Order: sequence, then structure tokens, then C-alpha cells
Amino acid sequence: MSDILGELSWRGLIALSTDPDELRKALDPGPVTAYGGFDPTAPGLHIGNLVLLLTLRRLQLAGHRPIGLVGGATGLIGDPSGKSAERVLNPREVVAQWVERIRGEVSRFLDFDPGPSGALLVSNLDWTEHLSALEFLRDVGKHFPVNQMLSRESVKARLEAGGISYTEFSYQILQAYDYLELHRR
Repeated sequence: MSDILGELSWRGLIALSTDPDELRKALDPGPVTAYGGFDPTAPGLHIGNLVLLLTLRRLQLAGHRPIGLVGGATGLIGDPSGKSAERVLNPREVVAQWVERIRGEVSRFLDFDPGPSGALLVSNLDWTEHLSALEFLRDVGKHFPVNQMLSRESVKARLEAGGISYTEFSYQILQAYDYLELHRR
């Protein structure tokens, strides 16, 4: 395995990290799986997504498996991070079109051939669409302390600016559920 951590650091792509030595120990024997998320809140990707796409590609070239996660579910809600007001909710049909367009854009950057470093492209709507409200609250939501959720900077900023809906507040739970599902797969 190449020194992908060193390369990403050299390129200025690592701002914060868990224990760098432990991370290197996990990466060196390889391969590991890394994911990048893309929310369909617009008709296509933007220039800011390029850094993530190129990082996933670099990880793949170093022998690791990238997963592109398109937020078919979270795109229906909208990430409250960096927003001073609630996003306008887009119709399901529009979001579905944007998901398909983003799938095509991501596929231009990653190699999906079978093998240990073959990329995967998934939508979080696949594992959330059939999850009932009761299942979500009982089986998922019960594991998230509200005090911890309220301490997030994105939530604090929105509360200070006039409030946040439960829809956007629950975004972080759906995002955490994505991590669990990706780990399971």
C-alpha cells in the first residue's frame, strides 16, 4: 500500500483527524473502505465536490475501496450545516432525478470494476425508504442523546438564528444511520 495518508496530508486535505498513528496503522495493511457523501440538493455536483471525488479516486488508486453515497433520503430533508434558514423541500421526483444525475457524475471519477478496490455507489434511500416512523424512533432514535445533538455547531447556530425544524434536526441521526448501514454492507 502506498502512503496515502502522507499524500493527502501533503496536499492539505486533512484538517482534522483521529489519532494519526492509529489511522496509519489501519491504512497501511489495507485495503480499507472510505466513503464520500453527495446530497442531491441541486441538479448536479458543484466544484466543491471535486475535492472529495479526487480524494476518493486517490484512495482507490492506493488500493482502497471507495463508496459514493448519494443522499436519496437525506436530500429530501437537507443538511442544516452552514444554513441560516431551513432549506426548501424539493419534490421526491426532482430529488430522484438529481440522484440519477449525480450517480452519472460520480461514475466518471471512480472505477467500478469488481475487485477489492472496486468502487460502490449507493443511495441512502435504499435502507431508509421502508423504515417506518416507529422503527426509526424506537430502533434508531433511542440511541441519540438530545443534549449531544443540541451541542452540534450547526444546530446551535440555527437555534440562535431562530430555530430548526425536527426534520433538519433529525438529519444527523439519518447521517449516523448511514454509517451503520455502510458498515453492515
